[in-house]
Amino acid sequence: MLLSRDEMTFDFGGARLRPIEDRALLGWLLDQFLYGEVAANQIGEWLYDAPDLESARFLARQAVEELQHVDSFLRIMRLVGVEPGPPHRVVRFLVTGMKAASWPEHVGIIMAAGEGMVLMALYGMIDTLDHPEAVEILRRAVKQEERHVDFGERQTMQIVKARPATGRRLLGLSLVSLGAVRRLARTMARRLPADAPIMSRLPAFANAVAESHELRLRRMGLADRPLAELPWGRKLRLVVEAYAGKALQALAAFALAPLRMLGLSRPRRLTDTYLRDPALRRPLPPG
Repeated sequence: MLLSRDEMTFDFGGARLRPIEDRALLGWLLDQFLYGEVAANQIGEWLYDAPDLESARFLARQAVEELQHVDSFLRIMRLVGVEPGPPHRVVRFLVTGMKAASWPEHVGIIMAAGEGMVLMALYGMIDTLDHPEAVEILRRAVKQEERHVDFGERQTMQIVKARPATGRRLLGLSLVSLGAVRRLARTMARRLPADAPIMSRLPAFANAVAESHELRLRRMGLADRPLAELPWGRKLRLVVEAYAGKALQALAAFALAPLRMLGLSRPRRLTDTYLRDPALRRPLPPG
């Protein structure tokens, strides 16, 4: 990954997440993680649009891992005595409201940036949750999430290098997700139990997640300077450009739908390009 574990570790000042005393807060946090893992079934459609065999294999493995994570969070919920509940509307927006409309959006916004922020939240839970068995489950899940983020980062860097305009659109969408994360932090501070020791550290943690996200954007080549140095007007233009691009994609898909139904126009998929795929030229592994 482009960021190390140390760069994604936040100092909670010794505050612990206690399964009994902090059950309401812990249950709310687990609800958000659970929703994210269930919504990862979106991977299925990107498996169909994978640009090469290596990507297709990776997504197939990831889809299985994400569904395993659903079971992992359900086990943790049973261990700490909470029942599954609905996600917060901001989390729903981040996970499904910002659903990718293209392969660059999927790898850049969902896998690299989105799962990168989730990964930092998982690190935070591992470092604070006072329940060894639940923490061990999280440690196993984290190893897989790290691979997902790494894949998204590498794919995004290739895209940005080849298509700088696409990189600008990804930056615009990232600005929206950053704003949503900060709003989520404010909501948590207002509505969740204030007597939990860890709550006093959450605003600073949200800022740390945003800083980590920004650092990833810069290392992937999406931003060439700290976002605070970008004028407000340029940030607005980036967001407008990003959503204009999504709107044009939607209009194009609508306009081409009749032709695709007749088999006259459709995107080139792996079944069209696999004979030129480098994976077909590599020797098979032994056995």
